[in-house]
Amino acid sequence: MSTAILSPSDLNARLTHGERFQLIDVRSPQEYAEGHIPGAMNLPMEQAEARIDDLQRHDPVVLICQSGRRAGMTCELLKAHHDGLVVLEGGTKAWIDAELPVVKTASTRLPLMRQVQIGAGGMILTGTLLSLLVHPGWIVLAMFAGAGLFVAGTTGFCGMAILLEKMPWNRARS
Repeated sequence: MSTAILSPSDLNARLTHGERFQLIDVRSPQEYAEGHIPGAMNLPMEQAEARIDDLQRHDPVVLICQSGRRAGMTCELLKAHHDGLVVLEGGTKAWIDAELPVVKTASTRLPLMRQVQIGAGGMILTGTLLSLLVHPGWIVLAMFAGAGLFVAGTTGFCGMAILLEKMPWNRARS
């Protein structure tokens, strides 16, 4: 059985006409705070199976992430436990691109992925400059950062993002 998918404009139209959905944002709390669909509840992907009872049974559940990929993966994890799962096509990015309303609860912190870009770029620049000016062995620092970016891009696992998410300035405030 294939996964049900709704476009942002279809979901918005159906919500506007009074259809009921439970909106579940499977991104991290930081990503959720940076901007989410009004009425969406944050339930990070890694907690989804443990919190299956938080999903409503009487309304369809729309799974939302940044681009649709994590929502699709979460749908695969949960479809054995729930019949009414739907994935928002293109995720929050497509919702924002369609100029639909977004709720932001984050402070003025830099988005997590910008922090990763600054950290990885800084490591690559530092390693390259030090290898040219101090000792060729410093090139390993640039290679390490480049390898991390390659792994993050190919697998979706970003160790630097996980580390940065745990930093005090990125913790959600109660």
